[in-house]
Amino acid sequence: METNLLILPGLGNSGDKHWQTYWHKKFENSIRLVQDNWDEPVREEWLARLNEEIAKLNEPTILVAHSLAVSLVLHWAESYSNKNIVGALLVAPADVDSPQHTPECTRNFSPIPTFKLPFPSIVVASENDPYASFERKQFLAEKWGSDFVNVGQKGHINSDSDLQYWEEGQLILQQLIEKIS
Repeated sequence: METNLLILPGLGNSGDKHWQTYWHKKFENSIRLVQDNWDEPVREEWLARLNEEIAKLNEPTILVAHSLAVSLVLHWAESYSNKNIVGALLVAPADVDSPQHTPECTRNFSPIPTFKLPFPSIVVASENDPYASFERKQFLAEKWGSDFVNVGQKGHINSDSDLQYWEEGQLILQQLIEKIS
């Protein structure tokens, strides 16, 4: 099955050195969601923008979410559906329920929904991510019905992790595509 990618950056957007930016350049079948306010996110605004973009889709699409955008995917799936969304790669979920892990401006994305997603998904987690405990990410993956992949010590799997095209992540994405096909 030919699938498109809808890349969903988290808080602050994904800068030039973020793997999502590299993937968007590499994969011609990718679309990148653009929010109006990357630094003071409002859940309802982000949800509306995501739903608008998803409504335009004509092909099977995998959501590729990082950090805060993982919560966005869960809130979207809780309120909306679209037959073109066939899977989600959920990378480094930020624990918006935990004041010790995430900034105050993300609190309006709390609580993180904990239900089984209606499409296949994989949660990718790092053991030393400052924005969520490893155990919390395992718990959420279980609740969401997601496969769980431990990528070792990669921080928040963001620009600071210096992953560039993040080949390991591309292999994980391929596993998801094979599961969907």
